[in-house]
Amino acid sequence: MSPPQLSTLQREDFDEVLESEVFIDVNKLRKYARHGIPDQIRGEVWKYLLGVEKSDRSSEFTQRRARYDSYQEIDKENVEVSKRVRGEVNRYLLRTRKDDLLDPHTVPAVFEAVICAYINCNNHVEYSPALVQICAPFVITMKTDYDVYSGFERLVNILYEPSLDNNINKRVAQFLSYFRTLMPELYNYFEEEDVDVSEWASSWLRYLLAKELPIQSALQLWDVYFALPDFVSFHPFVCLAILKHLKDSLEDLEQSEIRSMLLRLPKMNIGQIVNQANNIRSEIQARYGAIGSGRG
Repeated sequence: MSPPQLSTLQREDFDEVLESEVFIDVNKLRKYARHGIPDQIRGEVWKYLLGVEKSDRSSEFTQRRARYDSYQEIDKENVEVSKRVRGEVNRYLLRTRKDDLLDPHTVPAVFEAVICAYINCNNHVEYSPALVQICAPFVITMKTDYDVYSGFERLVNILYEPSLDNNINKRVAQFLSYFRTLMPELYNYFEEEDVDVSEWASSWLRYLLAKELPIQSALQLWDVYFALPDFVSFHPFVCLAILKHLKDSLEDLEQSEIRSMLLRLPKMNIGQIVNQANNIRSEIQARYGAIGSGRG
């Protein structure tokens, strides 16, 4: 079942907020974004949700110029990283060519410049192919290279925050504990089929499903995430909701087929997944007590 289409009224609601000349009501944008953002204005809304653009528009031009100048000054030369980015981008474009969202002639240079710039400014972050998948939604939705960089920088800073990144094993262990409690039959089936849980669970949790979800589903999910005060704490429940949604299909598959599905998820109704995630979190809170914030 495909997600419901956005109504014209929703687009008008967004436009009314974005066309304000003095102050952008970000709280209204968050409220609307939880139900999805129209493709044409997704990048503009994301910038406000991520704090790239300030709600006070009185110095908007000055701030944009400062971001532009700052991005131009960053060293974007990194031979080793550029080569690896180029290869991963080519693979990504082949895999997503049916979506027809990216121009294969122009976007590789954008990916290279943005990712090299980020790594050159953040020596603690090592290149990973996942950075290409994390960058792709910004390349798709943002109109300028410096906006792509600003959005990408905001998100990667969150995902690679040391206390979060260094605790990935603990986060995976907690996730698996919830998985075993909520879906014991599926968990046991994975064990019977020798499914390597660490292979997919770590990636799911670390990169917001950027590698696994079809790009349109990822864009819709990130609409919801960026509208939340703490989407990182909500994300594991979305992952559990996806497992619950796919449970019957997964139990009909063998090990290699399960692996393929978990690493390349099918298109799904993100609204239904988010609702299920809220229900799962409520259930876990009832069992384990208070856990995180950021309601979807």
